[in-house]
Amino acid sequence: MRGVFLSLALSVAPLAALAVGFNDDDPPTPTETTTTCTKGQIWDADAKSCVEPDKSSLNDTDRMNAVRELAYAGRLSEAARVLDAVTDQGADAVLTYRGFIARKSGQSDAAFAWYKRALTANPDNLLARSYLGQWYVETGNITLARAELSEIRHRGGRSTWPEVSLRMAIQSGAGYSY
Repeated sequence: MRGVFLSLALSVAPLAALAVGFNDDDPPTPTETTTTCTKGQIWDADAKSCVEPDKSSLNDTDRMNAVRELAYAGRLSEAARVLDAVTDQGADAVLTYRGFIARKSGQSDAAFAWYKRALTANPDNLLARSYLGQWYVETGNITLARAELSEIRHRGGRSTWPEVSLRMAIQSGAGYSY
């Protein structure tokens, strides 16, 4: 029994750790952005305080790291507020996160549109493909979810978070949350 539990824990652990993902297989380390700041503010290490996400001392990398951290913490509206401050609103990562936030907020049609825009901007965006595939699973279209899984594998994504999470979503019949 103990072996079964350990096996199950090891197979599920990566899913919790990789809920939103960048090119990193580890969950975001909580920073002051999620431990101290509120209402979509971001921790500014230089100022040693919480600041508005459009503060000029921040760059888009700071903002996207905050988006990932906030989304992982389930603070979706705050993550969306930070996304609004990103300079390049057409970047595929921004579009992917907008889709993720829409999907997790129950805005199914909007999620689909954001994922499609992300893939138009970058057809090799494996995370967008995985989240789109999970959207297909959640809407009952397993055939299209499997097509996205095939695309992820075809584009070199075998054994990556996008491939694993979509494969597990297809197997379970449900997308993944935190």
